[in-house]
Amino acid sequence: MKILVIADVESPYYWDFYSEDKLKGIDLIISCGDLAPQYLSFLVTLSHVPVLYVHGNHDGCYKDTPPDGCICIDDRIYVHDGLRIMGLGGSMKYHTGPYQYTEKQMRRRFKKLIPRIFRHKGIDILVTHSPALKINDGEDLPHKGFEVFREIMDRYHPKYFLHGHVHKSYTSKFKRYDEYQGTIIVNGCERCIIEVEQKD
Repeated sequence: MKILVIADVESPYYWDFYSEDKLKGIDLIISCGDLAPQYLSFLVTLSHVPVLYVHGNHDGCYKDTPPDGCICIDDRIYVHDGLRIMGLGGSMKYHTGPYQYTEKQMRRRFKKLIPRIFRHKGIDILVTHSPALKINDGEDLPHKGFEVFREIMDRYHPKYFLHGHVHKSYTSKFKRYDEYQGTIIVNGCERCIIEVEQKD
């Protein structure tokens, strides 16, 4: 299964210079946040595949203008062709804006999902906006990662952890791909495509 992972920056490759062949073969699109709702609506309309999303810390406009035809997976587990996908959007709380959480608040959100994880017998893909603590996160509070995301990987060993929030332009140490305890970590900044083994 080919999954287009997007976050933070509307890609001119699709947004400004779209052609039908560019989304050919894509089976699923996952947004890790901080993208214009119109961009997600554009992609779901032209791709004819599901577009899943979590909120980024700059997605306050989604309250009034949610992306049409797209599926919010924040605080839920969504199953697509057998893949169990769990969403926990938002960033570390650094002011009073929406979709910002303390470590304690994010941990509370995760704990509410534990019964659903149990019912689904685990998760295959964890989708967040922020990275995990000390795994390619930033040193400043707004871009600091969440410790609980590491604990989710330690406990449930999802095959993939998809996030955004840390842009390519922020640091020369930007890493698109990484690995932690067997989980493949992908920073979806702008766009990248991953191939995930489809479950029976």
